[in-house]
Amino acid sequence: MEQGFGGYSGQAYSPAGDKGRFVLPPLFRKAVKESSGGRILCLAKHDRWNCLVGFGLSRKMEFEAQLDREEERALRLGRDFDRETRSSQLNGFTEIPFDDSGRFVMPDYLRGLGEVQDGLYFQGGGRFFTCWNPAELDCMGDDWAAAKAACAALVAEAETKARKK
Repeated sequence: MEQGFGGYSGQAYSPAGDKGRFVLPPLFRKAVKESSGGRILCLAKHDRWNCLVGFGLSRKMEFEAQLDREEERALRLGRDFDRETRSSQLNGFTEIPFDDSGRFVMPDYLRGLGEVQDGLYFQGGGRFFTCWNPAELDCMGDDWAAAKAACAALVAEAETKARKK
């Protein structure tokens, strides 16, 4: 990983802007720049949750080791493991440029996969972060209570700001 990259933490919300643009929040923007060595955001559908997953380019270097761990675990547990399919899932992300203000345009197919509508809630996850439609996050279980509360507060704050304009 790039020197200085400390992972993704925190929460933020970005309402959909004009021309279908979103803003990568400052905390996440800084970490993506550190991880990518520039302004490239990697986005993909999360493999288990109904959201998107984001990260910087340096994470690509981790994928082979992750595949090795997942394959070893599957073998140990007597489960099937299709390395090619899993590799395609991990490496199937889209590289999206963003400007100095963090604005980026999300491809329509990713918006559909993540059921993204009027805004994106960002939740730090260490080596990656998740991007949620707040309504989809609200469907998650009790172990997501803190993220749901943060999301609701950030959405309310954004709505208040929008009404004042």
